[in-house]
Amino acid sequence: VQLQASGGGLVQAGGSLRLSCAASGRTFSSYVMGWFRQAPGKEREFVAAISRSGGSLSYADSVKDRFTVLRDNAKSTGYLQMNSLKPEDTAVYYCAAVPSWTYSSSRSASAYNYWGQGTQVTVSS
Repeated sequence: VQLQASGGGLVQAGGSLRLSCAASGRTFSSYVMGWFRQAPGKEREFVAAISRSGGSLSYADSVKDRFTVLRDNAKSTGYLQMNSLKPEDTAVYYCAAVPSWTYSSSRSASAYNYWGQGTQVTVSS
């Protein structure tokens, strides 16, 4: 499956952005979708994940109650709705896909087989 992330940009603290991850090549509904981010000089970190049906969700503590992970299998697209953004949310955001779900593996970058190219999110103070 090929993934294309989009929707990043520059936003002021407290603002919102909605990232999209468009999938092609294989049946999107067959894949768990995850979102990760990487800030300059830091390791890639888990942000959120959603199961194939959308019935199971997982969030990093740092974004819980501010970010929402969504998917529309009919459109082969996943989303990350980001509200109440903070300067520390500044990073390149990546979407990723893997065929199977466990709660622990969904939070590990090494578990994912497919990655999008990343989209820059910059939050100004």
